[in-house]
Amino acid sequence: MSVLKICLILILPLSAAARPIIVSPGTTVATLKQAIGLAKNGDTIIVKKGTYVSLNTIINKQLTVLGQDNPVLDARFQEEVVTITSNNVKFDGFIIQNSKTGSMRDFAGIRLSDVEFVTVSNNILKNNFFGIYLSDCRHIQVLYNHITGSNNIENSGNGIHLWKCKEILLKGNYVTKHRDGIYFEFAKKSLIEDNFSEKNIRYGMHFMFSDDDTYIHNTFKNNGSGVSVMYTRRIKMINNTFIENWGSSIYGVLLKEISDAQIEGNKFIRNTTGVYMENSERITITNNDFLSNGWAIRVLASCDNNQITKNNFKGNSFDVTTNGTLKNNYFNQNYWDKYEGYDLNKDGTGDIPYHPISLYAQIIEQNPPSVMLMRSFIVNLIDKVERAIPSVTPESIRDDKPKMKPWKR
Repeated sequence: MSVLKICLILILPLSAAARPIIVSPGTTVATLKQAIGLAKNGDTIIVKKGTYVSLNTIINKQLTVLGQDNPVLDARFQEEVVTITSNNVKFDGFIIQNSKTGSMRDFAGIRLSDVEFVTVSNNILKNNFFGIYLSDCRHIQVLYNHITGSNNIENSGNGIHLWKCKEILLKGNYVTKHRDGIYFEFAKKSLIEDNFSEKNIRYGMHFMFSDDDTYIHNTFKNNGSGVSVMYTRRIKMINNTFIENWGSSIYGVLLKEISDAQIEGNKFIRNTTGVYMENSERITITNNDFLSNGWAIRVLASCDNNQITKNNFKGNSFDVTTNGTLKNNYFNQNYWDKYEGYDLNKDGTGDIPYHPISLYAQIIEQNPPSVMLMRSFIVNLIDKVERAIPSVTPESIRDDKPKMKPWKR
């Protein structure tokens, strides 16, 4: 190797390695906007601790933008805080607060518009109209952000909002006090994992027209309602927890006009209704725990060809209800704590089928005020008579192989 080549190898890394651009109060580069103006594609901007006014600072270059010791970007209720319009951006480590609110425009703390390969991570968002807003985006990572809204329905958009997106990863985010914690519309082939959504005004998660998405290990707690799934195909909801979503017409999961879904390994705990199904077909509900809900599952007569298998039903006021005659919906090998059958051959399966829909549940479905008679002597009596000689409850809804002991998870 020649001396010239050796010299070039030694010199080039030094000349190519650009120094980071430092933003700090009271210096010549005192705002993020100034730093972006000075930067070139591939540069790193480091923002030192402090509070900076940010009236829709636009990141329009391929940059790594890092907050050191959680610097504050504050829009003072006048504009959005940050908008990312370039591909290949990393934005990490900021406090984003006080975006403008309004009915004519969806102001956001962090907006991503028509970009790909962007990571937004480890930020704290406070008191913004919308938290993180993605539109027309692909291959985006939204990781480990802490997002808190105003808890006011008039001044709250959604915590994480996706519109017309594809292949998005939401992981490890915490969302509270927004209108909907997580909102998807036309957002497809995305993964939502390890997020915690609680105390949101409307839904912990709400998604429509969003096919082929997967939801794993998320928790939806004490929201106006848990999760609403509408007009969607081929979703997977695996190992999530839906807990304490209480109130009139409140659900752990609402399934409306969906098909070919897998709901497996979830826990539905102390919800008014665990799962509510309307006009849904080819849904597999298996290996879930329904614990201490008002209604574990409400399946409307418009549902068809659904499989409910190997679940545990324990401590629910009503295990299953419907508003009519169910056909082609199958219950098999579930554990029902209300089952009073026997197992003479000791194979762990009841020898007689279990009918999970009680007469009283049917009465309440048609006449809700009759719930005040719950656990009365007369109600218990008519339920036992109906189980012995079924005449009103749907004969087609039965578990032919009820388990004698709960499934172990």
